Amino acid sequence: MRLLNTTTFELEEFFGTNIPPYAIASHRHGESEVTFQDLLNGKGPMKEGWGKIVGCCAQARNEGWNWAWIDTCCIDKSSSAELSEAINSMFRWYQRSQVCYAYLSDVPERETDVYAIRSAFRESKWFTRGWTLQELLAPKNVVFYNSGWVEIGTKKSLETLVSAITRIEHLYGWETSSVAQKMSWASRRETVRAEDMAYCLLGLFGVNMPPLYGEGEKAFLRLQTEIMKISDDESIFAWVDETLSNGTSGLLARSPAAFKDSWDIDFCPNFRSAPYLMTNKGLQINLSLSAPKRTRTERMHACRKGGSEDQESKVYTTFLYCARRGQDELLGLKLVKQWRSPEEYSRTSCYKLLGMADTLTGQPAEKTVFIRQDENYYTNLERSLA
Repeated sequence: MRLLNTTTFELEEFFGTNIPPYAIASHRHGESEVTFQDLLNGKGPMKEGWGKIVGCCAQARNEGWNWAWIDTCCIDKSSSAELSEAINSMFRWYQRSQVCYAYLSDVPERETDVYAIRSAFRESKWFTRGWTLQELLAPKNVVFYNSGWVEIGTKKSLETLVSAITRIEHLYGWETSSVAQKMSWASRRETVRAEDMAYCLLGLFGVNMPPLYGEGEKAFLRLQTEIMKISDDESIFAWVDETLSNGTSGLLARSPAAFKDSWDIDFCPNFRSAPYLMTNKGLQINLSLSAPKRTRTERMHACRKGGSEDQESKVYTTFLYCARRGQDELLGLKLVKQWRSPEEYSRTSCYKLLGMADTLTGQPAEKTVFIRQDENYYTNLERSLA
């Protein structure tokens, strides 16, 4: 870990148990930040971001901390190996800091009432940045500062307000929240790079994976795959994507935005007969599939439209081991059978989650199914066979 001396502004590397106590900064990146190379060649003071470094170090010195960590200048981003290590270690670095200074550059010194409905604090872009989610949750001690480095308050003293802004119910003890709830916290946040929307969540879920810039939305699919390796929390499948209202999908979401209404979904004990895993035929999972009940009129109409093998007859419902808080019903999904394979299915009606019966008695036995993530796979297959 590379740290900045708060007096000399010189960098020094530390390893393992030799890492000294340090303060850590949280901020939004501006147009002209001080980089690792800028500090080495003496160009730091010429950059617009130098004021943040000076302010952070001054505050740290006043509190007796000799070392500070600031992402812009403490990581050599020209080294892909170092950048990968930093991304996978960052949550832990914030967690082990003595104090985190959250610098909100868009909150003016003149603001006196942060609780006001339209206060600059409430509307600060710091709360909309992907990376600042872990920077808020990982450290025990977070202190907020305005643009003039005047203290606004702490995570503890402003807990109720910050919870309301972020929709995170428990700023302390958040670790026991479901996968869906954690994803919902990131659903309204943004990152400059699409891949960072996945990388900034690694620490929240306790997983690691190498960053591959250029993979785009695939990074979020990789993240979900890594989560499934260590967790059987099925709320990871409890998402809604209205852009897929007329199509099919796999069981994994395309981005955290699909979890924006999942803030109250709790996981339930998982009694699946076998673990699920990702294969070259898609997600292999044991599910209990039920054909939706239809009236006699609906069945007759379906037969007139397409006979016994009409599209509706291939649609099934299945339950997930998760539920909305305060409700007894398990949540469920609709799946459609892919006609060329008796064991392959896709999710359909992705614009909604179903409320299933509050009892599992009478449910069909589980069967092993495969659900491909590529929504275009079967369309392309049909074209190739035409």
